[in-house]
Amino acid sequence: MRKGKGFTLIELLMVIAVIALLMALLIPVLRTAREQGQRAVCLSNLRQLTFAWLAYANEHDGKIVQNQGFYSRAGGREWEGWIDRTYFSTGRGGGFGSGRKGAMWPWVKDVDIYRCPRGRAGHSVTYSIVAAANGSLVEGTYLPGTGEVVRGLPLMVDRTPRGRRVGNTVLRLRRLSEIISPPPAQRAVFIDQAQMARDYDYQIEYLYPKWRRENPPPIHHNSGVTLSMADGHAEYWKWKGTETIEILHRSALVGRSGSANVIIEALKEDYEPQTEDGLYDLQRLQRATWGRLGYTTKKSP
Repeated sequence: MRKGKGFTLIELLMVIAVIALLMALLIPVLRTAREQGQRAVCLSNLRQLTFAWLAYANEHDGKIVQNQGFYSRAGGREWEGWIDRTYFSTGRGGGFGSGRKGAMWPWVKDVDIYRCPRGRAGHSVTYSIVAAANGSLVEGTYLPGTGEVVRGLPLMVDRTPRGRRVGNTVLRLRRLSEIISPPPAQRAVFIDQAQMARDYDYQIEYLYPKWRRENPPPIHHNSGVTLSMADGHAEYWKWKGTETIEILHRSALVGRSGSANVIIEALKEDYEPQTEDGLYDLQRLQRATWGRLGYTTKKSP
């Protein structure tokens, strides 16, 4: 009985080459599918957090939640941020075992919703509320002297100054009723930074065309960003400028979050875009945050 003829070396090499070619074609497809799936989860998380943000306001006579992530007591006064990040460990939400969990916890009790699936390792919280929504004081956006100083140990400031109004646009928001122009569908609330925010909220300038050192443009989800609007919907923005995408790669450094002790990324210094597309990206986020720009520029898109 004659034995069957085996494969020649050339035939084996051809088979291997075909398999390698198929893998080269398949891997990018799988990566794209995975990214789209993770992006869909991220957008869903943002919508759920925004619905909780709206529910909190509806139960508090229209007043929106304090967006900084802490709980504090001074001079007999108490206030609670949307999430108390001291109870988030660097693991998967291990810090939720006890204590205060933030003002929005009654509506969102799933720790996975507070983190994008593509978040950086060790960061159990990646979503922040933009500073315009009752957050940090950014130059030019609030009325000085309208906040109340709370005397305690140490001296603390109750961050409740009224926002400046330019026409029908209230810059720093405290109540849902202040979101008039532009309408809620165009005012940002949550943004995915892919890491825990150093200052508990996402800050972007109003008076100046530049990115803040501590708050570089969030770059993830295929060189884009995900964010939600005050009407409850969420969006994905693909950054238009190559400059925007390369900022962090050119000038990255590491730091540590005071509460979570995890590595975070920042810029070496504030950065002003040098290209039309880079400026477009910055101004698009500034408009969504503050409702308008606080400066004029010849390069304005």
